[in-house]
Amino acid sequence: MPNTFVYDGDCAFCTMCARFLERRIPTNATVIPWQWADLDALGLTRAECVEAVQWVPADGGATAAGPVAIARLLRTSNWFWRLAGRALDLRPVTALAWPAYRWVARNRHRLPGGTAACAVPTDSPAHHPSAN
Repeated sequence: MPNTFVYDGDCAFCTMCARFLERRIPTNATVIPWQWADLDALGLTRAECVEAVQWVPADGGATAAGPVAIARLLRTSNWFWRLAGRALDLRPVTALAWPAYRWVARNRHRLPGGTAACAVPTDSPAHHPSAN
């Protein structure tokens, strides 16, 4: 199984971001909406995929979510994006990236390309400041 980056295909904002990844960031990873993915084969749950983007490495290693998943995807690209991925993977940067990621997740329906269907359910941990 190849490296796999999983996003919410029901969200227009997320889909727009995934299309950007596919067009601008050369990677060997499969970029796929969770709604089309075999979550069992990937070792993911629907709840995890609703909560954040997911990274499933080809080598069977640990999965990653949110900004860490984005960092792992970037690290499979060319030198420029690998450098950006390494920077995002640094603990202090990741610690700052999680609150920003949660803010985007809570407000993605208000962002460019977003629609009402993009709104994260209010019972999602993304709505709670202490989440991840």
